[in-house]
Amino acid sequence: MNSISALENVHLKGQFGDFEGKNENDLIKISEIKNLLIAQIVQYKNSKISIDNINIDGLKLRNESMTVVSNTETRVLWSGPKNWFLVSSKKDLIKDISSVFNENDFAVTDLSHSRAVIELEGYNVKEVLKKGCPFNFDLLDENKSINSSYNGIAFTVDMLENNPLKARLFTLRSFGESLYHSVTDASLEYGYKSL
Repeated sequence: MNSISALENVHLKGQFGDFEGKNENDLIKISEIKNLLIAQIVQYKNSKISIDNINIDGLKLRNESMTVVSNTETRVLWSGPKNWFLVSSKKDLIKDISSVFNENDFAVTDLSHSRAVIELEGYNVKEVLKKGCPFNFDLLDENKSINSSYNGIAFTVDMLENNPLKARLFTLRSFGESLYHSVTDASLEYGYKSL
């Protein structure tokens, strides 16, 4: 069975907006990221297990606001108290997650096919995000994440790098096209290259 991309019908490759006469490195690069394992991990309120002893793909969970722990293939984003969002290029990691997180203490949900993932890269990424989201993006640095809304669409921002700025945006698959249109519209002023 082939999986159909969340942005299959809207993500067109090329240059758009105010790109003429600009160095290609100054354009915002927009791409859809596919084939990721995306899982939500929630620790039950009545659980007595300490997360300090839990390790998944060499990473320890941290119950600290906006924190992201990562290695080259996996990122674990704090989503709320005792709530994490795991993103990995290792699709088979779901088996390890299910064995590490005891079902009496944790709920693990595979969200891989229910999310659209848009990656933005370039010096004006924060300016694009500021256009549709009330969060102060000057506070969001590398390895930090937030949950907020962009033009009324619930989304998660994972700041991957600071120089150049690189961020991944996650939203429900059903809102993927709307978020894509909002973000690309906000990027027209700076010029963008769709990869």
